[in-house]
Amino acid sequence: MNFKECMTQLEAMGTAQNRKVYARHGVTGKQFGVSCGNYGKLKKQIKSDHDLALKLWASANHDARIMATMIVEPKKLKSSEIDAWAKDIEGYPITDAFSGVVSKTPFAVKKMEQWTNRKGEWISSVGWNLVASLAQNSETLDDAFFEQQLERIEDGIHAAPNRTRHAMNLTLICIGCRNPKLEKKTLAVAKRIGKVEVDHGETGCKTPDAADYIKKTLAYRAKNKTSGKKTKR
Repeated sequence: MNFKECMTQLEAMGTAQNRKVYARHGVTGKQFGVSCGNYGKLKKQIKSDHDLALKLWASANHDARIMATMIVEPKKLKSSEIDAWAKDIEGYPITDAFSGVVSKTPFAVKKMEQWTNRKGEWISSVGWNLVASLAQNSETLDDAFFEQQLERIEDGIHAAPNRTRHAMNLTLICIGCRNPKLEKKTLAVAKRIGKVEVDHGETGCKTPDAADYIKKTLAYRAKNKTSGKKTKR
């Protein structure tokens, strides 16, 4: 599938209702309003196409950029290309999708270290999303690394930008679910932090209580383990 064909399909899949919904979730600029299900259908057709992904991102269309994150080959992305994409981030839907791509590149830790220190709401959110991903998936980072992140979250979460607070709260949850030692430390940090306030705008989204979410997640895993079901970390 070439660029023109892909854009034509995306436009045909868009709806006015979805555009209104996405606007409430902070999507600005050009968009068609494609549903998650239709993204998935198009992904099945294309599978992976790195060159097409680069062209879709360059279009500056929100739906095309979401599609780009779904078909790009992360390990082929250069550090400079990741930085270029990062400059285009606007709004949390594309922030979350972009975070998922960067987490699969060899530059995840390096970018995390850079971006969690940024003042910008979106790029710092990506940085903390990467910490959350590393907590879930890294088999090489030790507890000391995540303990350092807990200290940073405790010191800075309430003064951070709105969506960055949301990402930091998610990171608390992911670190707390990594292993029993970090669970204990994270629950203590979450208690000292208290309630995390995030403005979700005109949406039904809510900010989960980190301590409660950690306990429920671990209880769910323990139940599935007992019943023989496989669960992700």
